[in-house]
Amino acid sequence: MHTDTERCVRAVQSKDARFDGWFFTAVVTTGIYCRPSCPVVPPKPENMRFLPSAAACQQAGFRACKRCRPDTSPGSPEWNQRADLVARAMRLIADGVVDREGVPGLAARLGYSTRQIERQLLAELGAGPLALARAQRAQAARLLIETTPLPMADIAFAAGFASIRTFNDTVREVFALAPTDLRARAPRSTPGTPPNTGGALTLRLPFRAPLNPDNLFGHLAATAVPGVEEWRDGAYRRTLRLPYGHGLVSLSPQPDHIACRLTLGDLRDLTVAISRCRRMLDLDADPVAIDNQLRTDPLLAPLVDKAPGRRVPRTVDEAEFAVRAVLGQQVSTAAARTHAARLVRAHGERVDDPEGGLTHLFPSPEALAAVDPESLAMPRTRRTTFTTLVRQLADGDVRLGPDSDWPETRARLLALPGFGPWTVDVIAMRALGDPDAFLPTDLGIRRAAQELGLPATPAALTARAAAWRPWRAYAVQYLWATDSHPINFLPV
Repeated sequence: MHTDTERCVRAVQSKDARFDGWFFTAVVTTGIYCRPSCPVVPPKPENMRFLPSAAACQQAGFRACKRCRPDTSPGSPEWNQRADLVARAMRLIADGVVDREGVPGLAARLGYSTRQIERQLLAELGAGPLALARAQRAQAARLLIETTPLPMADIAFAAGFASIRTFNDTVREVFALAPTDLRARAPRSTPGTPPNTGGALTLRLPFRAPLNPDNLFGHLAATAVPGVEEWRDGAYRRTLRLPYGHGLVSLSPQPDHIACRLTLGDLRDLTVAISRCRRMLDLDADPVAIDNQLRTDPLLAPLVDKAPGRRVPRTVDEAEFAVRAVLGQQVSTAAARTHAARLVRAHGERVDDPEGGLTHLFPSPEALAAVDPESLAMPRTRRTTFTTLVRQLADGDVRLGPDSDWPETRARLLALPGFGPWTVDVIAMRALGDPDAFLPTDLGIRRAAQELGLPATPAALTARAAAWRPWRAYAVQYLWATDSHPINFLPV
């Protein structure tokens, strides 16, 4: 979008927050860059330059605006609605792969040369993988500086910097302030925000309005696996398996943000934990564009108008969700939770949660691959499906993650015994993040279609849903919402 100068100028002059994260405005007369909704008086159009990423702005020598804090914008929706090389690379960079494995590690995961990846990222985002990872480290550093009392040396290494000197230089360059000055200028806690105590970090996760939390948190709470997830005091809480350790997160919907409270075993996992929580809650979606497309169908339009801004509830662990999808085949939500809870108690790693009832991490594929099949309380055919899946996940023959090639992963899953279109599409929708995944054979979808006057047979409904592309996964949320199932209601 940053190449459409006229459209960008209009967005900046109207301070349209819908475009935050889509592009950034660099002001040549001041040397700063802003988000489109920056509250200051807009600069003259001839003094604006539009760039596709914060990293590109920093690489061009611009500093982050102290008023609108462009580094805290929601992420671009592009990276969650595409499956090409650039989108997959951006999802991996957000997941901290460059910090942990370097650019060669990123290239190896994607199956391309480092030169090809750098060329494509530079062409589309104006910055290479190292610059993009650096911008992410700067954002993590700012968050820790402003919200924790940690010493600066600890913050430097927790944010992913190789040295304190690099940390100091980057913070000065990006924010035009020394780290100590940045902490001194930090706003005090917002009334009602709990302080950062006991090793927990409290932060706000921004999103593009509108956001309807009912089906999002309702789905997560209604399907929560005891010990791994819970709904407590108005927040969805769960355990996290992270690269350097484990964590606990509490997420609660607020009118203009998601309140997030993180407890991490290793602070180096901060950016990864935030990225995975944002992905689970689909916070980088563009609800206006999605809803406008779905409103073109006169039978869907009333559902969208009634409760706009529905998101697709996703996951923080793609392999975990695939296992749970198999456990949920042809059984009720309650039965699926029971099966999953048995696995957790028997094979999950214990964690300590002084604030609630979280007791375990969900078992890893490697742990589940070692389970005696005869100990599984499920029909023999589903037992075969389960054991085949966890073995393929453990061996790496099926890879589920931010780097997944969606068509290839779908084909590999369909080749497994017991995997039909419903199971593959629900994994594509909620684990892989495909915004166009569709479930025409789902009983709830067919029932909703019949009540609305939409075609009820899978083939006819799929043909009608072609007009909803590329947002059919969001249409699924609106269709499911016509039912009285607990997944559609925010818990009380």
